[in-house]
Amino acid sequence: MRQKLKICTIGGGSSYTPELVEGFIKRQKTFPVTDIWLSDIKEGEKKLKIVGSLAKRMVEKAGVPIKIHLTLNLEEALKDADFVTTQIRVGFLAARELDETIPLRHGVIGQETNGAGGLFKALRTVPVILDIASKMEKLCPNAFLINFTNPSGIITEALVRYGKLDKRKVIGLCNVPIHIERTIAQIFGVEPSRVRVDFAGLNHLVYGLHVYVDGVDFTQKTIDVLLDPEKNKDLSVKNVMSISYTKEFYKTLGVICCPYHNYYYHTSTMLKNELEEFEKGNIRSQAVQKIEKKLFEIYADKNLDIKPQELSQRGGAFYSEAACRLINSLYNDTRDIQPVDTVNNGAIENIDDDSVVEVSSVITKQGPFPLQMGKLPIAVNGLVSQIKSFERLTVEAAVEGSYEKAVLALAINPLTPNEAVAKKIVDELMVAHKKYLPQFQSYFKQK
Repeated sequence: MRQKLKICTIGGGSSYTPELVEGFIKRQKTFPVTDIWLSDIKEGEKKLKIVGSLAKRMVEKAGVPIKIHLTLNLEEALKDADFVTTQIRVGFLAARELDETIPLRHGVIGQETNGAGGLFKALRTVPVILDIASKMEKLCPNAFLINFTNPSGIITEALVRYGKLDKRKVIGLCNVPIHIERTIAQIFGVEPSRVRVDFAGLNHLVYGLHVYVDGVDFTQKTIDVLLDPEKNKDLSVKNVMSISYTKEFYKTLGVICCPYHNYYYHTSTMLKNELEEFEKGNIRSQAVQKIEKKLFEIYADKNLDIKPQELSQRGGAFYSEAACRLINSLYNDTRDIQPVDTVNNGAIENIDDDSVVEVSSVITKQGPFPLQMGKLPIAVNGLVSQIKSFERLTVEAAVEGSYEKAVLALAINPLTPNEAVAKKIVDELMVAHKKYLPQFQSYFKQK
């Protein structure tokens, strides 16, 4: 009799779920999952049913022995799971719109993982994710928790500091590094499996320190290619405006940037663009809501039994590839190298050992073992250290319900002009998200 292999996906009604299911279907021979449980909350029930029905049609078309389960009962979904994936959005896209628009009214960048938006998405999400971890401790203590919920680095930081699960089995994941790998492979006209990039830094602030093709150092060759403004535009992703770096900057920096660096190296340009889109009523959260509406209309078609091409407009390219590749490697103890968010443990010398970093790691059945990267280059260390301080304070604010630490976290973020503006933004976002911030009861009582 075939042994059961259970996946629990929390936030199963997400528009990304068909891509995840497709990834498991493609890997049936190496990762023989038998049961995929898609779990969501009552408010997401309609989307869960639509996505779940599509997932069932996809499995039937593929002819694979996978059973899709839909539930609003999280405990049922978690019980005896082997792998748990999280892709939740507390407050849905309406909350993201507030995260983006309120900072913009104060002349500050609003974005779901950076600055004020990242802060409040974390404040809403950390208590929920810690509750999930607590339930896992009782219902599936040996399962791996693969977190794709943004801001992934901050959420993973909270899990390893305040959760009781095995730290090695708590792994954050992002699609940006795999996107960079695939882009470099395309540049050199080789299969992605032949390219390896040594990544080091933080989620959405990760750098490619070295590039190898077939084990040969291609770092300088890659940088030389990226000196072409059109080529370094190729590294962009759908949800971040593309900006070209000057040849002098990229050559002197000497490492590969990720698209989210645009927020720090081109802050004024990014802010100008966001303000223009805000005036048009077309900031990213508003655009995504339109895309999602269309996607779920497509998903509801009972004749659809494959992942639709339109999903590529949602962003998150290679999400399925990154998630399923990681889970497959954990299950099969492949010991290949992949970039993940995990406890530093000395991998990056400039960062505390107990902090979470995004770093290339050897993937084993025990979990990831990060490669030793030494010290970050002096040119990037300061920014990484500043954002790590922001992340740590954000987690403390979320767990303690500390208004003061929330303000301090935003004030020290480089996207915020000063403490006074930070306080105004925090005050407005606190009121806007009161429903999703139960840990701040003492703050609201004083108001």
